[in-house]
Amino acid sequence: MAGALTRDRFAAELHALRGRYWDTHPFHLRLHAGHCTPRELRLWVANRWYYQLCLTRKNAAIIANCPLPRVRRAWSERLGYQDGRTEDEGGLADWLALAEAVGLDRAEVLDERHVVRGVRFAVDGYLHFCRSRDWTEGVAAALTEMFSPDHMTRRVAAWREHYDWIKPEGYAYFEHRIPTARQDGARTLELVLEHCTTAERQQAAIAALAFKCEVLRAVLDAVDYRGER
Repeated sequence: MAGALTRDRFAAELHALRGRYWDTHPFHLRLHAGHCTPRELRLWVANRWYYQLCLTRKNAAIIANCPLPRVRRAWSERLGYQDGRTEDEGGLADWLALAEAVGLDRAEVLDERHVVRGVRFAVDGYLHFCRSRDWTEGVAAALTEMFSPDHMTRRVAAWREHYDWIKPEGYAYFEHRIPTARQDGARTLELVLEHCTTAERQQAAIAALAFKCEVLRAVLDAVDYRGER
């Protein structure tokens, strides 16, 4: 195996995976162009709920696998952000508000009746990955945060332009998440650059981020297929 990459080259290799992020998926292109029906948009929101549910558990798995108290303390902030201090706060609460804003009943989101098999397999696979791999790989997989803030910013602008039937309060998730994701992405990248200093760990980190991009695209494959039926 070749030697370890320099810090700058390693960072560039990670950023080079930008083209594999899910914002280039045909479903997202249609979604942002205003070509999705209300049913398709609701289907996406309902299925993305299953991914939202996974986040606290995958972050807890990363913490459990990490032997470094400093890293565990920093990463544990994500648990509180997603779950909130009460059921009315946090990322999960904001996503339920989005679901209601697009016309879904909270009960039909919570009971997961709209979650398709392909989404379950993809998201469960991501959770298993973070549980079974080295903590640095779980952290590297989260580097899709480097790509998400600009994508979410474009999403909000597109939805407000094309889907004026969405209730304004539904945008709270994105308003809260965009600045947090920018901060998280920078911190996550620094962790990966700091702790993945061997060629083996660097290649594993690159593969982990590529895997996460494939997970997200698989989610859209499943939603897109169900939406057409």
